[in-house]
Order: sequence, then structure tokens, then C-alpha cells
Amino acid sequence: MEGEGDCVEKGYLLLPVGYQGVHSGNAVQAYKTFVEAVKIGERFGDPDLVTLARQGQGRALIRQGKIADGVALLDEAMIAVRAGDVSAITAGSVYCSVIAACGEIFDLRRAQEWTAALDQWCSSQPDIVPYRNHCLVLRAEILHLHGSWQDALREIQQACDRMAQPPPKAQLGEAFHSLGEIHRLRGDFAAAEEAYRKATRWQRSPQPGFAQLRLLQGDIEAAYEAIRQVADEVKEAGPRSKVLDAYVEIALAAKDLGAARAATEELAGIARRVDAPLLRAVSGRANGAVMLAEKDAHGALAELRRALAIWRELNAPYEAARVRVLIAQACRELGNCDAADLELGMAREIFEELGAAPALAHAKTLAETTGSDSESLLTAREVEVLKLVASGMTNRKIAGTLSISEKTVARHLSNIFVKLDLPSRAAATAYSYEHGLV
Repeated sequence: MEGEGDCVEKGYLLLPVGYQGVHSGNAVQAYKTFVEAVKIGERFGDPDLVTLARQGQGRALIRQGKIADGVALLDEAMIAVRAGDVSAITAGSVYCSVIAACGEIFDLRRAQEWTAALDQWCSSQPDIVPYRNHCLVLRAEILHLHGSWQDALREIQQACDRMAQPPPKAQLGEAFHSLGEIHRLRGDFAAAEEAYRKATRWQRSPQPGFAQLRLLQGDIEAAYEAIRQVADEVKEAGPRSKVLDAYVEIALAAKDLGAARAATEELAGIARRVDAPLLRAVSGRANGAVMLAEKDAHGALAELRRALAIWRELNAPYEAARVRVLIAQACRELGNCDAADLELGMAREIFEELGAAPALAHAKTLAETTGSDSESLLTAREVEVLKLVASGMTNRKIAGTLSISEKTVARHLSNIFVKLDLPSRAAATAYSYEHGLV
């Protein structure tokens, strides 16, 4: 015998200890606890205990940053579930845990695979109501990402209605938060705010969506205050990456370029550690937006095109269209108006098809303000040079003001004369006054 009083119950008693370790930040000790539980389960031939403890091992390894090893253990646990080697309660628990882990590491492929499997399993287990509710929320989120917004809205509304039936279910807050996200992106701000408030009532933070809602409503100060507060509170890598993505967008709107750059670099660090395509795409978009604000249009364009490629591979049309808008802005900065118009046109088509009213309005505004004016041919730096020429500065003075060389100033002037078909500095000055640049 392994020891006096040895029994399988000891293994089951170890499970909550391990889970507590995972959620409290002591993942190393949690892993050891789950290892011991696996040994007990194997010793007594209890597949339920072995499978539960093995998925616990996987979650603990993921929390330690050993993602490949952790995912391998989760896959091993799912083999037992799919083979029907465990009870229905254990199967449902493992399904939910594995899908939650996929969310932590932004493994969209596995999340889709196991969500579809969970949906099939729920259909064969009509009495397993808690897992059916969880399945509805996850299905809605994936449908939303893939551009099926109407289907996602129907699914998540169904989940909210079902889980609100007495007694209310634990996942109700998550369902209301997902409902708020869909309403926000569709431009139904009143419905979004109501859904976020209901999520809060059921112990689900409405952030960062609520801060992004305030941004869309034009209250940049409230949005920035809210996102800074939540950034101080959320530390876990998965949720924090979502907060940082929103932080970059709001900080740029607030003209706080330093804060936006710091958030982008932290987000990039998480993306390198996790190494998931979805997170790389989020990080690339954020970095491209910040590089645009830093007047590095060339670098931004390269970064944004890489992000666009990933979003397209993930079949995420709304996110891809958001990147196209930024690409259009970069192309404008580089003087490539035809490419900018093409990117904006494709983005507008996607926004219109999805019913993404706020994003569509923004894209239309960009097209109207930059589409036909002749000064849109100039890069941001060339516009700066043109304004200083009109103010009467010499090339040397302009070089000192912009911290560039006189040779670079001369090159910018040459480009300005060619693009605007102007013969001299005097003509450039007259142009500036005629077009309201000074």
C-alpha cells in the first residue's frame, strides 16, 4: 500500500486545493498538487479523477508560461472526454475549463474546435443545463468575431434570457457583457450601456468595453479615466491584453502618445510570451496606430499589413477592416492617395455589411476630409514644411525647428512643388493661405 488510509477520495480533495493555487497565483504548487491527484487517480483506476487533475496540470502550466506543455495536457484530457471514458459531469467541467484556457492564451483554433464539440455534447446531454448556457455565450462570441453579427446577437440574447430564469445562472454576467459588446459596435449605445450595467450587477466587470463606449460617445476624458483605473487593477495577462488594446486607442484619442507607446510595448511583450496569432494581430494593430501618431508612416504601414494578414487568416472581417482604415491613413501620409481610397472603400463595405455604424461613420469622415483636397497629396511632414515656408522661414530655420537637415528640408520642398504643381516659394505661400493651412 502507498500509505495508511490511502483512498481515491484523497485525490478529489486535492482538486480544489490545486484550483485555488491556480487562481491565487501559486501555479507551481498547484501543478504539484495536480500531479499527486493524477497519481492517486491512476492508482485507483479512476478516469474521472485522472482527467480532472490532468486538465488542472495543464491550466497550472499555462499560468507558469509553459503554454505548449500545458496545451498538450489539455488535449490529453480532452481525448478521455471525447472517448466517453468519463462521467457527464466531469466531461462538462473539462470542456468548460479547456475552452476557458483557450481564451487565456488566445488559441482561437482550439476554442472553435472545442466549442463546436461542446455544442454537440450539450445536444446529446439535454439535462446538462449549466454547460449549455456556457456553450451559447462562447458560440456567440465566435460568431461575432467571424462577422455573423445577427446570429451572434440572437444567440447571446437567447443565452441572457435563459440564464436570467430563476435561479439566475453564474454565467449571466458574462452573457450581458458579450451583449454589450455587440450593441456597442453596432452603435446602439443605450442598449450597450444597459447591458454593461447588467453585467456589473452579476459580478462581471464592464471594462474595457464601457470605457470604449464613452470614447465612441465623444467623452474622451471619462473614457481615459476609466481605462486608466482598470489598467491599474487588471494584472492577469489574458484580460490585461484586452485592456491594453483599448488603452492604446483611448490614449491616442487623448493625445497622450507616451502612454500609448508604453501600453503598446507591454502588449507586445505579452504577445511574444503567449505567441498566439490573435494576440499578435492585436499587438500589430496597436503598434501600427502608435507609429502613425509618431509620424512613422513607413514603419506603420509594414506593421499594419502584417496585422491585416493575420486577421484575414483568422476570418475576422471587422478587425481586418479596422486595420484597413489605419492602412489608408498611412498611405495618405505617404502620398499614395489611390491606395488609401481603395483601403477605405473596402473597410466601408465591410462596416456597412456588418452594421458597424460607428466605424462606418468614422471611415466616411476620413474619406470626405482627405479624399479630394489637393493638400492630401502631401505627407504630414510636407504639410509642416509648407506651413513654415508660408510663415517666412528659411530652409535653415525650418531645419532647426523640425530637427532635420537642410538637405531634407530641400527634398521636402521639391516634393511639395511637384505634387502641387507650384513654381516657387512665393507660390507655395500663396497656396497655403488660399487653402487655410496658415
